[in-house]
Amino acid sequence: MLSYRHAFHAGNHADVLKHLVLLELLDYYNRKDKSWVYIDTHAGAGCYALDGDQAEKTSEFVDGVGRLWDCDDLPAPLTAYVKAVRQFNPHGRLVFYPGSPALAMTVARPQDRLRLFELHPADAVSLQQTFATETERVQVRKADGFSGLRSLLPPPSRRAVVLIDPPYEVKDDYRQAVDTLRDAMRRFPTGTYALWYPMLARPEARQLPERLAALGAESWLDVRLAVRGAPKDGFGMFGSGLFVVNPPWVLPERLEAVLPRLVELLGEDAEAGFDLEHHIE
Repeated sequence: MLSYRHAFHAGNHADVLKHLVLLELLDYYNRKDKSWVYIDTHAGAGCYALDGDQAEKTSEFVDGVGRLWDCDDLPAPLTAYVKAVRQFNPHGRLVFYPGSPALAMTVARPQDRLRLFELHPADAVSLQQTFATETERVQVRKADGFSGLRSLLPPPSRRAVVLIDPPYEVKDDYRQAVDTLRDAMRRFPTGTYALWYPMLARPEARQLPERLAALGAESWLDVRLAVRGAPKDGFGMFGSGLFVVNPPWVLPERLEAVLPRLVELLGEDAEAGFDLEHHIE
């Protein structure tokens, strides 16, 4: 299925959590001069116009990044995240939201590389246009990232941050996400992998965190942010999470300082909250 378009959801609460963690991972990798590669299995369109037809139809960004936009008392990691988004909105008004690859590019150094997969025809074209002037550092492939990832592991630099971020439109996405992470860990055990997942009532979503934990990573972190209680009718995403393999040792402490503030800002009812579990060797 190729009906999913992230433009409808750009800048929502799930993007805030996902991109906060992504920037934290890349910032840690930047502590060493040696190059890294960022690999995105489902890269999307690159950048999204929040006043476009798709984003305006749902306006999910209003209750996501929009709630952080004018805050001046954010913890340092959230300040860095908002500052990165502001690079795409130089006039101060929140009009554009960068996708994961565009945000990664804000912290990429001349020696770093991006390898991006996107299967949707229109989004793949948009992604290529976004990085049209960066063909030396950025490669865009119109291909399935689940299967394409294996061709890039291990990377020459032996340093990589991989984002596995499928739309979970179909049940098989859940299986493929787990299988892809398992295979990647086998091919390149020292890579850092961040797998995003939705919090939904459907059984596949509820079971996914346990299936990820069962992969047996020696070092891992699982962070979840719920902005509301689970819907009584069983429909709709009420939060999201990221399962990170080989996270930086500083990441739990960084997130512990941020998550209560995120719940305060993004929470929509009394059942909003967060969970943070980790084991880092």
